[in-house]
Parts: sequence; structure tokens; C-alpha cells
Amino acid sequence: MSLKLTTSLSQRLVLTPQLRQRIEMLQMTTLELTDLIQAQLLENPVLEEVATQEEAQELAEKILDHLTGADPGAVPEQSVEAVEAELGSPSSNGSGDTGPLPQIAGEVDSEAAEVAGAEPGEELPGDDANVDEGARDPFEEIDFGREFQDYLDPGYKTQEIEYKEDAPTFEQFLTRPPSLADHLEWQLHMSPIEQDVCDAAVSVIGNLDADGRLNATNEEIAAMGGWSEQLVEESRQAILQLDPVGCAARDVKECLLIQLEVRGESDRLAARLISEHLSELQQHKLPHLAKQIGVDVDTLLAELQFIRTLDPYPGRRYSSEEPVLIAPEIYIEKLDENDDQYIIYFADDGSPRLRVSQQYQQMLGQTDVSNETKSFIREKMRSAVDLLRNIEHRRQTIYKVVESIVHRQQDFLDKGVQYIKPMMLKDIAEDIGMHLSTVSRVVNRKYAHTPQGVIELRRFFTEGMMNEDGEEISTRIIKLKIKKLIEEEDSHSPITDDQVVKILVKDGIKLSRRTVAKYRDQMSIPGSRERRAVV
Repeated sequence: MSLKLTTSLSQRLVLTPQLRQRIEMLQMTTLELTDLIQAQLLENPVLEEVATQEEAQELAEKILDHLTGADPGAVPEQSVEAVEAELGSPSSNGSGDTGPLPQIAGEVDSEAAEVAGAEPGEELPGDDANVDEGARDPFEEIDFGREFQDYLDPGYKTQEIEYKEDAPTFEQFLTRPPSLADHLEWQLHMSPIEQDVCDAAVSVIGNLDADGRLNATNEEIAAMGGWSEQLVEESRQAILQLDPVGCAARDVKECLLIQLEVRGESDRLAARLISEHLSELQQHKLPHLAKQIGVDVDTLLAELQFIRTLDPYPGRRYSSEEPVLIAPEIYIEKLDENDDQYIIYFADDGSPRLRVSQQYQQMLGQTDVSNETKSFIREKMRSAVDLLRNIEHRRQTIYKVVESIVHRQQDFLDKGVQYIKPMMLKDIAEDIGMHLSTVSRVVNRKYAHTPQGVIELRRFFTEGMMNEDGEEISTRIIKLKIKKLIEEEDSHSPITDDQVVKILVKDGIKLSRRTVAKYRDQMSIPGSRERRAVV
């Protein structure tokens, strides 16, 4: 046996850091992307933020002059080709795209092009707001009155300065609503109970779920603090009396009965119905139940209405679920009501615009800079160029997907949800020539502001079926038809699933009874028997 070196050719799929970043950025929301950019600004000294209103306004004026045919003049650009000529070829991003980066050297701003109706990546005149920035003396930009204010003032600050500088932000005034545990523990410590019972009750409260139900056994809770099961049960009974009444109950029956007891209605017929006939009430077998207990149906309906005033899930009113912040990233609008064309542009979300620092580019050509420093700058510049490429790729990909969606769903945008067409992810993927997983990442958790409201991009995709005329109808439209039929029914004689099937057949839609029942369950609509019992 001997050791030797050999060379061989092979093909492997390598997920480079640049490609991984590109994939992750596709599925990011606007807020997540902003956080990523802020982190990169802190880590990479080569990146600079350019986000002044004056530059944005000047760029918009140049774009309008370009689109209207006016001569905007020669606008010099800070080109990434200069950076790549100094660095060599940038690192591969996994797609074979190693060419020069368009329109992102001085400032990545394809947003303005899309606002004006231009395609992403279209050549636009550059921004000369920073042409003489290198020649500007930074010493002149210092506000000496502001910088030395603390040293020159007579020892105090005016009310205006204190308000602007020392006052806390409005975010610090915000508070959160009390949780179920906070609300119960506050009442518990205000109650005249023994300390051992209070300690065990705190442990019981910690084991409640979002509905206020206690799933842990007394034995399990007793083992947590070394209490007796009798003491745990005593603490549980104390929690049942707190507001909201019924928390720490084992099941729905115990929760409703304790609420009747607190109201002083323990001797009412409703208590007997809950304790002995709850399953019959849930099945709405009212005639059979009325005959069994010896009362008329009207009396039974009155008791059922009273039971519905009770809360089987008392903990839900203190749910800790926070609302999700929805920020539309795409705007789909018409410039003219008489025009059928929609424009697509990105929201001005305040995300920082980036560019490669000229100062670090100049350092690469200086002879007094060490090779180690130049190597560090080259590495950071490659990382910066990859980031700018991925930001631009994300915007262009989102634009292409939304443009294809608008082309297919123009009737929906014009007339409403009744005209939405069946559309699958693979249809968009084939239309724009991208992989299905790429489209799925783009439409995930991203919202568009449309004439029909703020809609998640994924909501545009629905399955469909063929009617008798050979037209494909979206399942969402079928669900809306079923919902409308049920809303317009006679409350004394609710429409059944079989009757819904017959009505839809007249409209050319053939469905089975099971399919109608499935759609009805997905919309959380009870059956005809349950709807009749509500009356």
C-alpha cells in the first residue's frame, strides 16, 4: 500500500453562502429584510446607507424626465464594474450569474423604476446627488452649535430640548393586556386564603391552557410542590370562583355548572340539562329530549338559549395571542379608471438604500495600505456585492410573480372575489420560467395592496373544477355560493346539503353531498339541524 495524489472531475450540488442568503431573502417579509440590512450595515463597514429625501426626489425627477423624453443630462454613475475590476470576479451565487450588477452600485433603487411603470432591471439614468461627495469637506458638515451645546449653555436645557432629547419614545408607553395567569394571580393574592393554598393555586394557574382548562391531574400538581392532593383540590375550587368563572375546570360540564352556581341558578332546568343530557343537547335532539324529561319544546329552547349565554371557554378572553403586523410590500393600482392596465410598485417602507463606500474603493489603490487591510476590504466588498445582488434579485423575482398574477386575475381586481380564477403555483412557475419552490417562497407571508383590499399573495391561488360549459370555476367561488344560499335560507326550514347540490346543478356545477358538507365545514357553518335549533 502507498499514498499518492490523484485528480478527478465530478459534479456536485453545492449550496454556497450566497445562494443560501438568496433563498432566505426570498421568503423574508419586509420587516425581516430591514432587520437583515441593518445587521449587515453593522457588520460590513464597506456598506453605506443612502436614504435622504433630497436624493430620492432628485432621482424621481430624473426618471420622469427620462420617461417623458426630456434630456436629463449626463449623469455619472458609481459602477460596480470598477469594484469588480479591482476585486476580480465576484463569488458565485449558485446560479452562474457572475456578470456586472446592474443599477446597484451607487444606489439600489429599482423601486422608483417600478413606480414609474418601468420593468425591473431597465436602464435608467443614474443619480448625480453624490457626484461631488468625495470632494466635499466633511469638516463643513459639522453643526458646531449643536455639538457644543452642552458646553456652551448656561447649565440648563429648555423645555423644547428636553422634550426632543430626553423624553422616552412612544413605544416605551405601550403596554400589554394582562394575561389569564396575571389576572387570576392578582385576584388570588387579594383573597383571604391560607398561604399553602395560595402557593398551590399559583401552580394550578400555571398549568391552565389558553381556554382556561386544567389538563394536569391533582397528583401531578401535588408532586411539583410537595402538597397533598386534598390541598390542590381546595386551591382548584378557589380558582373556579375567580373571574372569569370556570377557569381550572376539568371539562365543559364542570365549567358550565360552576357558572350556574355563581349566578345562583343551580336549581334551574339548565343545570339538569348540562349535568345529565349534555350529549343530547350537542346533537340537538330536542323533540326526543323534551319528551324524555317531560317538558315542551318551547321551554327546552328557552333553557337552551340561556345555556348559550354561558362561556365554555372562559380563558379565551384573556388570550395572549398578539395581532400580526401586516405591511403590504406590493401596490397594485390603476393610474386611470378608463385604462385596463395596472401598475405594480413596491411600498416605500423606509428600508435603507445601500451602496459600496467610495472611501474603501480608493484605499485599494493606495500604496500605503497594507496587504492585510486590502485583503480584508476585498472580502467585505465581495460580501457587499453579493448582498446587493440578492436584494435586487428578490425585488425582480417578486415583481415577475406579481406581474403574472395580475395578468391572470385582472377580472378579480376589477370586479371582486366572485370573478377570481383557479390558479396554481405551477401555472405561475411555468409562466415566468422559475421553479415551483421559488414561487412558493415569494408568495409566502407577503401582502399586496389591491383595489379589493390588502390580500396575501397566496390567497390568489385556488383550486378549480369544470362546469357543464367547460369553464373552470374556483372552489372559492363555489364556497361563496354555498354560503350565500345558507344566509338567504328560511330560518324555520334550513336548506339541507342535498338541496344545495340540486341548486348548484342548475348553475352547471356538479358536486356530491359529501363535497358540499366538506366545504360547509371549512367555512365553520353548522348543519341544517343545528341551524334550525338556533331559532
